[in-house]
Amino acid sequence: MPSYSFVLNGQPVTVDAPGDMPLLWVLRDKLGVTGPKYGCGVGVCRACTSHLDGAEVQTCLVAVQDCAGRQVTTIEGLADGDRLHPVQQAWLDCDVAQCGFCQPGQIMTAVALLRRIPNPTDADIDQIQNVCRCGTYPRIRAAIKQAAAAGPIV
Repeated sequence: MPSYSFVLNGQPVTVDAPGDMPLLWVLRDKLGVTGPKYGCGVGVCRACTSHLDGAEVQTCLVAVQDCAGRQVTTIEGLADGDRLHPVQQAWLDCDVAQCGFCQPGQIMTAVALLRRIPNPTDADIDQIQNVCRCGTYPRIRAAIKQAAAAGPIV
């Protein structure tokens, strides 16, 4: 079986896996990183959203072979030690999570949005396509606005 090396949440990793294995399953089943969730498996629900070289991706659609030599960041890699990322802190402050299943993907999408658009409008936020079955969209919007007000997102 081939091996693939990449940087996961700032740490180099090497994993033995079929090249076409979705990154989601490599993360969850081989590396024990459970933040990205399996929802639909076809990139629609976006519960598995993580970052590849800083850009948001749906890990259920990315093959591990396409990650070789690259940077993968999941929700587990956002905090700086005990200090939460500003978007994570805003999520807590705004009491966004209800069931919580989609929240890692929601947060990773919000971080990517704020990197692209530091002060998003409601229309910009409405372009987010992550699905939340609990309907916490108003709180998601409030959290994104709070994080934007805190300053530039890295």
